[in-house]
Amino acid sequence: MTVAILGAGQLGRMLALAGYPLGLRFRLLDPAPASPAAALAEQLVGPFDQPEALAQLAEGAACITYEFENVPVEAARLLDRHAPVLPPPAALEASQDRLVEKRFFQGLGVATPPFASVESYAELEAALADLGAPAVLKTRRMGYDGKGQQVIRSAGEAQAAWGALGGQPLILEGFVRFRRELSILAARGRGGELAFYPLVENHHREGILRRSNAPAPGVSPALQQQAEQIAQAALAALGYVGVLAIELFETEAGLLVNEMAPRVHNSGHWSIEGAETSQFENHLRAICGMPLGSAAARGHSVMLNIIGTLPDTEALLRIPGAHLHLYGKQPRPGRKLGHLTVCADTEAELAKRVALAEPLIAP
Repeated sequence: MTVAILGAGQLGRMLALAGYPLGLRFRLLDPAPASPAAALAEQLVGPFDQPEALAQLAEGAACITYEFENVPVEAARLLDRHAPVLPPPAALEASQDRLVEKRFFQGLGVATPPFASVESYAELEAALADLGAPAVLKTRRMGYDGKGQQVIRSAGEAQAAWGALGGQPLILEGFVRFRRELSILAARGRGGELAFYPLVENHHREGILRRSNAPAPGVSPALQQQAEQIAQAALAALGYVGVLAIELFETEAGLLVNEMAPRVHNSGHWSIEGAETSQFENHLRAICGMPLGSAAARGHSVMLNIIGTLPDTEALLRIPGAHLHLYGKQPRPGRKLGHLTVCADTEAELAKRVALAEPLIAP
């Protein structure tokens, strides 16, 4: 069975690695000729909106998926005529625009941070007067790892923020007093079966995920249930098939949705070694119509992103329970080059092992 993938980055690479034991083959399309997945699978080089490249990608494929959410929705709909595109194009459409995404969750009765649409400086001033400062001005489309965002700490900073981002559709989001950032990953199969991973605690710096703790410490059954209910509502509304990631803020009043990613997600990388079935394998099982695997954690894990500079790999591999994943990328500031997952049976032992690993990984 051949699975076609839009995108050939590290997520495509890890999907291929998870799929080969299942007997799957892969064909990927990416504009970059030397992508991380190119050494592992057949890669077509071309733009995502070129009909000839899309037709070649879809030829003989049993299903089609994508490894990031900014592929053109029109391309996904065109491909859907050749083979099922999963998750469905509707999920792409809902996640690509932050305003549409927030309204989608509001329509489900799910709480989000306060927000307002901004398309002019006058609208920005009105939104700031309504939501107050501090607030975050964001582009509605594109933007990741902190890009396309400006923090407005007071009304006096509005002009500078508008100067940096104005001239395109924007959204202003009010600041939320939260205890911590969490994420829930869920898989839904073609027959509607569900698997939920335990909540994960995430730590960001400069807008980039640096560390994920799995399972998140101190999570009550009620909090896990609330996260699963949010995910289940989104999955059902979208007719979703595959893995969905939802980023959350934990507040005194419960969980707020920050954003969703209709794909395998950085905060789920720990699951390769730390769960009964990795997010990558479960995504493939779901889109290929196979039974889902258990999403239960095996002990405790911490995932550390390797960003900008390659570490001393030999030193990392001497740490008990350490599992290194390098993506084959050339180093440059702010670039995700790989990740390290550290596993242990107890939280106390995990803390000791992570304390050895963190100084070896450049910030």
